[in-house]
Amino acid sequence: MAGILAWFWNERFWLPHNVTWADLQSTEEAAFPQAEDLYLAFPLAFCIFMIRLLFERFIAKPCALGLKVQASGPQKAQPNAILEKVFTAITKHPDEKRLEGLSKQLDWDVRSIQRWFRQRRNQEKPSTLRKFCESMWRFTFYLYIFTYGVRFLKKTPWLWNTRQCWSGYPYQPLMPDLHYYYMVELSFYWSLMFSQFIDVKRKDFGIMFTHHVIGVTLITFSYVTNLTRVGTLIFCLHDVADVVLEAAKMANYCKCQKLSDLLFLTFAVVFIVSRLGIYPLWILNTTLFELYEALGNFPAFWVFNVLLMGLQILHCLWSYLIIKTAYKAIVKGKVAKDARSDVESSSDEEETVPRSKAPHSTVTTNGTSGANGTNGYLTGATSSEEH
Repeated sequence: MAGILAWFWNERFWLPHNVTWADLQSTEEAAFPQAEDLYLAFPLAFCIFMIRLLFERFIAKPCALGLKVQASGPQKAQPNAILEKVFTAITKHPDEKRLEGLSKQLDWDVRSIQRWFRQRRNQEKPSTLRKFCESMWRFTFYLYIFTYGVRFLKKTPWLWNTRQCWSGYPYQPLMPDLHYYYMVELSFYWSLMFSQFIDVKRKDFGIMFTHHVIGVTLITFSYVTNLTRVGTLIFCLHDVADVVLEAAKMANYCKCQKLSDLLFLTFAVVFIVSRLGIYPLWILNTTLFELYEALGNFPAFWVFNVLLMGLQILHCLWSYLIIKTAYKAIVKGKVAKDARSDVESSSDEEETVPRSKAPHSTVTTNGTSGANGTNGYLTGATSSEEH
């Protein structure tokens, strides 16, 4: 085990030339990031999750009810033991052959059986109240951490000159405010990693899980190697768009359609400018070129930048879906639905209206249209529910 750890933490891989882990040990004069600090993220992630549960129950839910957010879920299917057995043990989407067999067995017409399965699938979807509470929690957290990040960064030299990210690197002391910023962000990402399995299920589950894995890996990697200055810039740049997104979703759940449309279009502009403009021109420029000029080439340099470019690929994917949705909103005169984090795991309502006749401007929640992989941003769809 000692040999494996020594191989994994090889200084020639992780650190620039002529730098050792001993050089980065904390002393009475200066504190530096230590790998063992990262263990704090796990109890903090649990605390954040518990705070979320309390927040949703005692703050978000009363707010939702006060705003007349719909508390009930979809219409329940009538009890039927045979269909329930098929639904739970065999398939939730019976094919034509099975539908005909059930029709003969129950003496129901095929259309009624299709309707039963659709209602039964919808029955498992979360209520608008639950989705509002989840969005309000995320909005509150993102607003808090973004505000904290702005207040912290405006006092730092590297916000105004990214070359300061590498001035004196890696012998940059760890400031208490920066340590707090990192630990809260990492803990929140860990809480998202775990809660994603119980949160509202969306079609972009795989993309979002990949995003969370990359996020946790980047935060961990940048902390251990003391690349924390540029890390704080990435935090702030990513949090700003999510504040607007969650606000747009809450407005949508409250049926404030004009406000929701305005917030979504604002979100689209903020996301595209920050992720396709500022991120590559500001962040990738300093990590690829200014870091290389300051410290030269070492293996971890490439690992760090590969992860950052992987994040940029996700930005491009989501931006395409957001632009597509915004275009539909402009053409149709209305934003149809949240598509980056509101895309549900199933899309059953489309059976109720033929696709060729479904009005794209209808507010929906199943995310069955072309933007169905977007991490919940707003999608035009042919259904009648939403994130």
